[in-house]
Amino acid sequence: MATDFSRTLSLLRQEKGLSQRKTAAALGISQALLSHYENGVREPGLHFVVKACDYYHVSADYLLGRTLSRDGAIIGAEDVYDSTAEKGTLKGSIMATLQKKLVVNTSNVLFDLLGKLGSREAITAAGDYMSAGLYQLLRHFYRRAGGNEEFFAMDSAAFDAGLAEAEQSISRVRYLRALDECAPEEFPALSGETLTADYPGVGQSAAQVFHNTDERARRHLEAL
Repeated sequence: MATDFSRTLSLLRQEKGLSQRKTAAALGISQALLSHYENGVREPGLHFVVKACDYYHVSADYLLGRTLSRDGAIIGAEDVYDSTAEKGTLKGSIMATLQKKLVVNTSNVLFDLLGKLGSREAITAAGDYMSAGLYQLLRHFYRRAGGNEEFFAMDSAAFDAGLAEAEQSISRVRYLRALDECAPEEFPALSGETLTADYPGVGQSAAQVFHNTDERARRHLEAL
């Protein structure tokens, strides 16, 4: 039975575009044994876990599913500041407050649905995709505000060449692959009616985001 460890082990190999045969050889085991590890048929010993961590440059906590941070920083949901309960508005802009609420509420719906699906890979990839988008928007703002870009680990040349966009595209691929690996019966029932019924208030925000995006896309198509 697949576990967080087996799924992560398989995902890391697929991210690198490596075959099981090549990876197994690098890790000093047979392809059959690696297949068993990736499918949750067998559990590895500590020696293999250490070798896999070194090979993929991730922490044991990440590989074992104890954290979403690849460097091993353990951040629990209770440790992350939650601004969704705040009733105040962003100073100086009603439009900014509206857009923030639409995005935050729709994100809440998405991650609640992903939580019900129970796919760690899909949850991680969705977070990575959205984080990469926020990273790009904030970095462009930071640059134009005169901030020192040495604050970022990604150098300016790599950022301007589209490295953050490439990372976001890869996250999208990982997200779609994770969804494809889930059986249809694992997905929660979803429709326009259930969306608004199951998520009163925030579901309306998601519907508004859908409508706004559809309308923008329609206008772009008509302009072609």
